Order: sequence, then structure tokens, then C-alpha cells
Amino acid sequence: KQWYQRRVRGRSLVSSQNTTLPSSLSFITCNHPPLSSFLSSPLSIVIRSIVNILVIIYHYISFSTQIVFLTKQNKTTQTMSSPADSVPAGPSSLQSPDGDSSKPQSKPNYILKYTLKGHKKAISSVKFSPDGRWLASASADKSIKVWNALDGRYELTLEGHSQGISDISWSSDSKYICSASDDKYIKIWDISSGEMLKTLKGHTNYVFCVNFNPQSNKIVSGSFDETVRIWDVKTGKCAKMLPAHSDPVSAVDFNRDGTLIVSASYDGLCRIWDSNTGLCLKTLIEDDNPRVSFVKFSPNGKFILSGTQDNTLRLWSYSTGKCLKTYTGHKNEKYCLFSTFSVTNGKWIVSGSEDNCIYIWNLQTKEIVQRLEGHTDVVLTVACHPTENIIASGALEKDQTVKIWKHQEPIMTE
Repeated sequence: KQWYQRRVRGRSLVSSQNTTLPSSLSFITCNHPPLSSFLSSPLSIVIRSIVNILVIIYHYISFSTQIVFLTKQNKTTQTMSSPADSVPAGPSSLQSPDGDSSKPQSKPNYILKYTLKGHKKAISSVKFSPDGRWLASASADKSIKVWNALDGRYELTLEGHSQGISDISWSSDSKYICSASDDKYIKIWDISSGEMLKTLKGHTNYVFCVNFNPQSNKIVSGSFDETVRIWDVKTGKCAKMLPAHSDPVSAVDFNRDGTLIVSASYDGLCRIWDSNTGLCLKTLIEDDNPRVSFVKFSPNGKFILSGTQDNTLRLWSYSTGKCLKTYTGHKNEKYCLFSTFSVTNGKWIVSGSEDNCIYIWNLQTKEIVQRLEGHTDVVLTVACHPTENIIASGALEKDQTVKIWKHQEPIMTE
């Protein structure tokens, strides 16, 4: 089967041993002499009266403090919690807590500006550099190509993998790219020279997804060997191996400060991990347990966007672990499609689709606000420019192109 076809693996059952805890504990007891002579004295009566008064005062203060605490807690809960179908409003709400919700939001108007040709097989991943200058595309043809993000001009090609590439990620300074391949390796590339700097070895099956942390001193990867691995960029060694899932890992991502990792898998689970200790902190799961094809933290780290192979995108609250919104209308039943947040000109959810289109939803209302047509095969991957109103997309074997779409303000007629 080709690298981009759905691979189905049997689920492994993990049995745990029962641990028996002691049913009783032994206590040490002491016998004290009777105190009746002291308890009957006048001094004892005075002391007991004082103690009783102090106990009453203590309970009164404790009760009053508890009331104040509960009142404050209730106010905080009312302020922070939102209905099950609500997230903070405003164009910047996913990026900073100071989003402005007073501005009305017009619909996007993206049009096709450039079609980039050069890859010889399906496009697996497109990513804009954090500084906004470059667009990188990875392909089943074993290569990575770098283009000018604004005009689509070709810059260079990176080659070195022996099998198709499934995913790429930029370092935060836009100087390096890491790539994940079916050859079971992760490679780190220097963009200025085109040189391959390191090869990270450890996975025992296809490496399907990869991401730098914000500090770019760690890389997280997910594989068809069902593990998530955390790598030290400086040494190129695996720092932690997490037996994360019971099926292939389809996506991994760091949050905004690099302290958390989210992983997704065909086993239907999204799991959040402590990136330092490797401990699993939380598991997100839907009732019908559909295969999870993609997962990503929101820019502010408070929400998680997941794509599942039941034609649905879901927005989760990290703090509560609850699904806040669902987005439907596109087609996703077979492939691991990328989806992302757009925050440069409103608040949108953007995703590829198996009907050869790109879908854009209003994050708040869940309405499909634009459907982009132009590709001739499944749109597997999409990415949004960090500062400009630009979307990049890549499609499968029958198409083999990368397309750049730009928002165009509607012409006002009198």
C-alpha cells in the first residue's frame, strides 16, 4: 500500500495486574492513669470553660472564612465557565486573553493566487515558517521544497529520506525544518545551506507526525509503532518514549509554552502529556470512539482542535476536557486530514476535505463561511500564514500541487 492509504492495525489489549492492599492496620495503644482528681478541681473547670470559648470562636471564624471562600469560588466559576457550546469571542480570543469581541466579523473571501508545481507525488504537509517568509511542502516523492510564502517563488529542495515524507515542522527561528518519514527516521535540516544536520533514530515503524516545541530544543514525534517520542535536538537522542496508544499515532503537537503535548491516534483517543515527566494528564474521548486523524492546540493553549474520520471536527476545552463545538459539512472518512485555526482576519477553522475542497467555518457559529475549489484530488493538508490572510493547501496523487489562497476584500459598490 502507498504511504497515504489508510492502514488498519489490530488493537492490542493491555492487561494490568491487580494489586491487593492490606485490609487492616495495627495501632499502638497506651494506657494512661486516671485523671479524676485533677478534673474535679476548680482550676480544671476554669480551664475547660476557656477552652470551650476558644473552640466556639475557632468554629465561628472557620465557618465565616468558608462562606467567603465559597462566594468567591462561585463568582470565579460564573466568570470562567461558559455554556457547553461557547468559547471566548473576538478575533484574538484564541491567541490572547485580551481579544476584542466588539468588532463584527465579515465573511472571508479567499481566492486562488498561485499554484506551485514541482513535486512528483502526493503532497503530505505544508507549513509556513513562523517569521512568515517561507512555505515548506513535503511529499511522498521523498523531498521537501521551500517556496516564498508571499509570491510562491521556488527556493530550494531538501532530499535525503529513502521513503515518502508524512510531516514537517519549522523551528521557532525559521532556520530549521524537521521531517518525519516512512523510512522510520526524523531528519533535521538547515534551511540556509540545505544541509541535513541530524538523523533521529528510534522508531520501529513509519514516523507519521512531528513538531518542534516553541523553544526548538525538543521535537515530539508519533509513529505507526504506536509510541510518542520526545527528542533532544542538541544531542539527537530520544529523551522519552511514551507507550501512548494502542493504534498508530496520527498527530502530535506542543502547547504555546511547550509544557504540554497532545497526541491523537486511530484508537479514538486524544491524550495530553506533561512534556517534562512524560506523564499522561488527561484523555479526551468521544462516546462513539471514531478514529482521530488530527489534533492541534489553539494558539493560546486553552482549546484543542481534533479531526475524526466521521466527517467531524471538534473543539475541546483543555481545562474541562469537554467538547465545546463540532464542525461538519466536509468529508473525512479515510485520510488523516490537517485542520487549523485562522486568526489573522477573524476567527475561523480551516480544513482539507476528501471532496477535493477546503472548508472554512466561523469558529463561534459553526457556519461554513467559504468553500474553496481548485484541487483535483483529496486536500490532505492546509496551513494558515502567521500574520497575513493567506492559506496554503496540498493535495494527493492526482493533483500533486501546492496552492496559495489570499483573502481579497470585497469591492464596495455605491
